[in-house]
Amino acid sequence: MGTLARHQSKPTMRQSHSQLELLVLERTAALQTLSQRLLRVQDEERRRVARDLHDSTGQTLTALKISVALLRQRLENDERTRKELSDIALLADQALQEIRTTSYLLHPPLLDEAGFASAARWYVEGFAQRSGVKVRADFSPEVERLPDVIETALFRVLQESLTNVHRHSGTSEVDVRFWRAAQAVILEVRDYGRGVPKELLRRLGSARSSGVGLAGMRERVNELKGDFEIASADPGTRLRAIVPLFSQAASAQAG
Repeated sequence: MGTLARHQSKPTMRQSHSQLELLVLERTAALQTLSQRLLRVQDEERRRVARDLHDSTGQTLTALKISVALLRQRLENDERTRKELSDIALLADQALQEIRTTSYLLHPPLLDEAGFASAARWYVEGFAQRSGVKVRADFSPEVERLPDVIETALFRVLQESLTNVHRHSGTSEVDVRFWRAAQAVILEVRDYGRGVPKELLRRLGSARSSGVGLAGMRERVNELKGDFEIASADPGTRLRAIVPLFSQAASAQAG
């Protein structure tokens, strides 16, 4: 009886192990789907907030500037008050510029109007001015307009990549390249900073062990059936997003 019980238990254990593996795969797929949905919701919220800032708050500040200008005209003989009103007008200008910049960083109109390449050039120029990092940009003119889902994903990867470069690499220069190869588009960001230790680089290369920013970039590229790579460039680090042009996600979006 003991021998029979042992023989019966082996299939049961194997069956339980298979069921457990299947459950882990199902939960992992569910978490990945949830993560991708959250990223899409985040993009929509950014677009909405950007529009509200530009249309509502921007118009309010513009109205304030007009009111200040009218007051200055009425009080043209009161030099002290005119000076104070001029200061208020300058503050309104500064606030309007800051709101416009924030709105564009959340979701640049160029991304919808002209596509990823134009929005990326605008962002790279602004990043260089804000950070003091020299950026060499090389965007292939051969890349046509892409499905919205691809252009949004690439722009967010570019944003997060340059933010990481500025915060962590210590580099004074960075290369940004974007080109088409066969049936895919490739975005590459390479810095010349302190680089990443091999052990940390190995962990970063794992989908289960990476920072929030890297995890978000990886999820965006995975949703498009693409490849997300991060490697040592000696000196510095090279990050690359490779997105096939005929992935299921892109085809669905285009349809």
